Amino acid sequence: MTRQEVAVALSHIAVWKLVAASDRPYTLVLEDDVYFRRGFARTLDRAWAELMQSHGQSAAFDVLYLSYKEADTGAPRTPVSDLLFRPLRGLWWLSGYVLSTRGAKRLLDVLPVRGPVDLWINHQFENLEVFATQRSIIEQRLDCPSANAYSILPVLSKVGVLTREKPLLLKARALPAPVFAFGKQGSGLTALAMALSMLGYRCCSDIAELPMSEHHNLLGKKRSRVFDAYVNVGSLRPRDYIELAKIYRRARFIITEGTEGELTGLGEDGSKKELSKERYSADEDDGVGIPRLLVDELRQTSRNVLVLPAQHPDKWESLCGFLGCDYPSNQYPECEDQAQRKLSTRDRENGRGFSPTARRLKSDSSPWISPPKDWHGIPLAEVSGRSTRRSNRGRVSERFEGLDRALWMLRGDTFPSNLALFSPDNFSIGSDSVVRLTLREERTSVREFTSASICSRQRYLYGRFVAEVRPANVPGLITGVFLHRNSPRQEIDIEFLGKDTTKILINVYYNPGSEGARMEYGYRGTPALIDLGFDASKDFHRYEIEWCATAIRWRVDGRLAYERVNWDPTPIPHLPMEFNVNLWHSRSEELAGKLAGGELPAQAELRAIEVYAQPSGASGSDYLDETRDPTAPTPA
Repeated sequence: MTRQEVAVALSHIAVWKLVAASDRPYTLVLEDDVYFRRGFARTLDRAWAELMQSHGQSAAFDVLYLSYKEADTGAPRTPVSDLLFRPLRGLWWLSGYVLSTRGAKRLLDVLPVRGPVDLWINHQFENLEVFATQRSIIEQRLDCPSANAYSILPVLSKVGVLTREKPLLLKARALPAPVFAFGKQGSGLTALAMALSMLGYRCCSDIAELPMSEHHNLLGKKRSRVFDAYVNVGSLRPRDYIELAKIYRRARFIITEGTEGELTGLGEDGSKKELSKERYSADEDDGVGIPRLLVDELRQTSRNVLVLPAQHPDKWESLCGFLGCDYPSNQYPECEDQAQRKLSTRDRENGRGFSPTARRLKSDSSPWISPPKDWHGIPLAEVSGRSTRRSNRGRVSERFEGLDRALWMLRGDTFPSNLALFSPDNFSIGSDSVVRLTLREERTSVREFTSASICSRQRYLYGRFVAEVRPANVPGLITGVFLHRNSPRQEIDIEFLGKDTTKILINVYYNPGSEGARMEYGYRGTPALIDLGFDASKDFHRYEIEWCATAIRWRVDGRLAYERVNWDPTPIPHLPMEFNVNLWHSRSEELAGKLAGGELPAQAELRAIEVYAQPSGASGSDYLDETRDPTAPTPA
């Protein structure tokens, strides 16, 4: 156990001793970083009445879970009612529970605690009377610092203990829409847009004008509009907000205020523009300023107006109360306000971004993926001097006369949909300075196959990422060249499917939030299949991902193969990521084909890696140390 895990266990044991010595039949035990979910009191009252009626007042149970994280593979259980179940095992977290005096004594009798206390207590269930509410009604806040080491699920996933992956998609209930937000520069508009996205809104923000089709659909109250939240949109003028309040009676209006309470706007160049407090003109064409009298008239037209000060002590509380949704467990995003960005007037290099032979495949369904029908995204003009261009000044080049361990690491982990465990032993450099990533049959404690993966130690925000690769052409295997991060999960992929190496699969995963937000949704992503016109496994070719703030472009041997702009169909990933090249065995036969075991061992070859980007300052510490035995127990 880590020192933090020991401390957490000792604190629970100290509470058990107090409960066991008390004359109170039941005690609610809470860790210090929790909050009650909406409906907590109502659910607890009903569950409590049911337990007392069924089992009587005298020691009806030992432990009642009110807060838990269910194991990804499911928690075996015995149903009791619509409100309650008996868990057999598989409940993590111990942040909110009711403990009886009898239960406290029973837990003390089976000490010591071995391992994280929430994992250890699972092994005591067979000797305890344990119940749990059908859903967790207490949550841990992730915006508060916590030393609790209840992070074993990500570790179990990396070392390969979790062997089944299921679609992880946001289960968002219907939210009041549309939402419109405007205010002063520096008052938190960009962070508000990200917060709305995290709540499940498809949010268009920080642009000088809406695409014409979206503008017409919005003002015409058409169901075909793409977005349900609009933040800091310059083409929505003061008179438009009044009209929108009349058109959409359920619409919500949010006005962000600076520290002094004045209301101004964001110019296209990011400059402040304060306006007179005189009544605005009906034909005013400012697109950037918000007169205060507009707020007064909005309040006369709509009951759903919120003023959100930049220095509000708990913006989630104010925002969620206004929108009628649950308080999120993730931290409210923090970021500088963006200026309104102009739409691009240039012709895209390849029409809608399609290669003539590109075919979009089935995507996930989420608030951060736009519907594909008759929608071309939002092409934005690149801003001179933006970090996108500055990032290209840095260069990291690896030609593999050796491996610079200060720049690159060999991974020793895996992920649930990968049937192989990565091992540094499967990475080799030949006398021809070519890297071989080998996938072979090799039994480990968690997988039947092992393979290899190389990853940058640094994270990068925007730039050009190049690999000269000859992929494996064995069905069931995938050779990957990609950028990736977690918390929140974002990813930009090039993948070669071993069943047909005449094509590449490109993909983007997007989740909103600032650094550390535990938004990991997505199963299929937003894939497209592109015909290369040659068999990639026959020779080396140069594959490139160009990632900037306004677009992503995939190139093959210097020629554009595909391009995506903002919201086509996802926002552009906006947080630093690591660069990876790997070879893995997909659990999905539909994706990669059935493994041709007779063709193992198989190899993907890598001749060079080039990175034209400046490191963001974050290292690849999310990954396991490649010097450690990947099958050994891992501290949480």
